[in-house]
Amino acid sequence: MFGRRKYNLGTERRKYIRLDSVFPVQFRLETLDGKQVLSPWIQGFTNNIGHGGICLTVNDLSPELIGLVQAGKVKLAIEINMPLKGRPVRASVSLAWTREEGGLSKRLLLGLDYENINPAQNAMLIRYAWAKKLFLPFVVMSVLILSLFVGVDAYLNMQLVHKNKMLVEELVGVLQESKGAKLRLEQITLEKDSLQGKIESLISQIEAASEKKSEEVPAVMAARVKPAPAAADKTRALNEMIMRLVQERDLLQAKLDELKANEKMAQEEALRLENRKTVLEKANLDKMYQWFKIRQNPRTGLVMSFEGDKDIASWAFLYDQALLIQVYDKFLDFDRARRILDFLAKRAKREDGWFLNAYYVNDGSPAEFVLHCGPNIWLGLSIVQYTQATGDRKYLPIAEEIARNIINLQNSDSDNGIRGGPQMPWYSTEHHLDAYALYKMLAKVTGMNQYEQAADKTLGWLLRHTYDKQELPVKRGKGDSTIATDTYAWSVAAIGPEKLKAIGMDPDKILEFVEENCLVEVNFVRPGGQVVKVKGFDFAPQRHVSRGGVVSSEWTAQMVVSFKIMADYYLKKGQMDKAVVYLNKADNYLAQLGKMIISSPSPSGQGEGCLPYATQDYVDTGHGWMTPKGKHTGSVSGTAYTIFAYYGINPLELK
Repeated sequence: MFGRRKYNLGTERRKYIRLDSVFPVQFRLETLDGKQVLSPWIQGFTNNIGHGGICLTVNDLSPELIGLVQAGKVKLAIEINMPLKGRPVRASVSLAWTREEGGLSKRLLLGLDYENINPAQNAMLIRYAWAKKLFLPFVVMSVLILSLFVGVDAYLNMQLVHKNKMLVEELVGVLQESKGAKLRLEQITLEKDSLQGKIESLISQIEAASEKKSEEVPAVMAARVKPAPAAADKTRALNEMIMRLVQERDLLQAKLDELKANEKMAQEEALRLENRKTVLEKANLDKMYQWFKIRQNPRTGLVMSFEGDKDIASWAFLYDQALLIQVYDKFLDFDRARRILDFLAKRAKREDGWFLNAYYVNDGSPAEFVLHCGPNIWLGLSIVQYTQATGDRKYLPIAEEIARNIINLQNSDSDNGIRGGPQMPWYSTEHHLDAYALYKMLAKVTGMNQYEQAADKTLGWLLRHTYDKQELPVKRGKGDSTIATDTYAWSVAAIGPEKLKAIGMDPDKILEFVEENCLVEVNFVRPGGQVVKVKGFDFAPQRHVSRGGVVSSEWTAQMVVSFKIMADYYLKKGQMDKAVVYLNKADNYLAQLGKMIISSPSPSGQGEGCLPYATQDYVDTGHGWMTPKGKHTGSVSGTAYTIFAYYGINPLELK
């Protein structure tokens, strides 16, 4: 009875497209006149839906009811329950066809034509069925398209990262080659000079022998007699010596000519590498700036200070943000500078007007509940630089508030000193140099004499406690003779060569002292495992720390800035020889920093160039803090100051 059979109750009457869509349906059987209900509500499901009717699937319908349905002696009243709709769609339907399907459960398929249904509800049912029918293909297509875009983006990003890494590695390779080419050129020059000296010596010997021979021949001629055997031997010996000397001279001259040819080729190769180095340095500097741009948080405007150290991940140190403002100024990217300044002006937590040392990048909440004068002063410096660059005085009151806080600290001190912070007992040379520069800038921008007076007080403190001409040029702080490289570089940058000489300090000696005491050459292991020699400046004299030498990218760049300041000073005085010496030093140490450029270690950095804080991670600087963790942790301060060094920007002077 329940085999696969089809019962037709007349011609198929549905003329509209059928949409496969499953909705729960309840129905009951009624007499053909609709006056008598023959069954309770029975559960079924739509098999497909059309404008003129539906196909209904019913499971395990009793044989009696199946017989009634198949005999065409009843009609159906249905309620279609659509998801997310409060009321069901009601309709009266007549039977068009039936089909039984066997299996574990007996199913009956009923083809139903609408006799009475609300047109609006019918249209809604069709729309919903169409949406349901198209939803899955739409989702699948969307996922495929999204996957395609993600794949293309990932591929392009991978290509970009690879390209950026190759750019960094090419610069390092060219710097290594350039160094080798310069060494070869120096060796050729030394050998050439040695040969030239030997040839000149041989020429002198030939001339002396020729003169002696010329003296012997006239004497024999004057005697008009056959020369004695001894005289003949002497003449012959002189001729032989002259010939030997001439041959030796010619041989050396041939070698000299060959060396000159090699020197010319070496010069051309060195020039080619120098030109390539110039191009690559500029390209990598632009990439370093991109590293800052792509990592600026869109909500706070802050940039993570150390990319790669998990312990301080998402920390934005105030000092680093101040440096970034000046970097953005350099590239005329004032909108990015304003993002940082707006956060600090409107959202950053402060204590009695003082900014904290660090904030979290993502939400701007405090990351370190410590405040020092130095970072606050550097923010003031950057605000004045921004004001000078843009003419926008919106943030200048913040710089003046910082200056007032520092002046209040000075006025509360009997010696006009600036403590490390409102709650700090120590006095730092660095903070006094920063404050001196800030006061001079504000005096220039505002024209207010109080800042000049504060600058004079600060310089007086430095003369009493920092600059000791008898022992060492620059002390780290009050009663602290520790050597800190940055105080030497910043003495030249903040006070300037001319003013230093006016107060009895020798800027040349200051920088010489650092080269004699803090210059180191160390091995730096690059991300790929390549070991390169880097010559630069340590945080402190190597002899004072047990860790061995460490090159600081930031403090080496500070020295480069100071060398360029000295070169400019001597250029203006017309002393070209001294200017060239300092320019060569600046160029050489800048090239050393180029060997330290690495590719960004995080996916967000896209492989853009940056510099680590130092050639070693997590070692003592000698000044109370450790270098960041992570073998190749990108540093904002090291990268920013390298940009300053390249472009000759002095962040402590207003121009």
